[in-house]
Amino acid sequence: MNIEKFILAVVTTNPARVLNGATVFVCDDKTQMEEYAAHLEAILDGIAHSLSEEVYIIVKH
Repeated sequence: MNIEKFILAVVTTNPARVLNGATVFVCDDKTQMEEYAAHLEAILDGIAHSLSEEVYIIVKH
C-alpha cells in the first residue's frame, strides 16, 4: 500500500481549531508542538507544515 497526498497527523496547542478526521496530538505549548511535529515527520516519513502558530499538519506528498 502506498499512501500519497494524505494528512497523516495534526499537531496543535488548541484542539478547538481542529476538526475530526485525522489523528490529533494536543501539546501544552509551542515548543512541545514543534518537537512533536519534527518527530512525527521523521517517524511517518512525511513533511510537517505549519498552518498557524497553533497548528501543524504532517502530510505525505
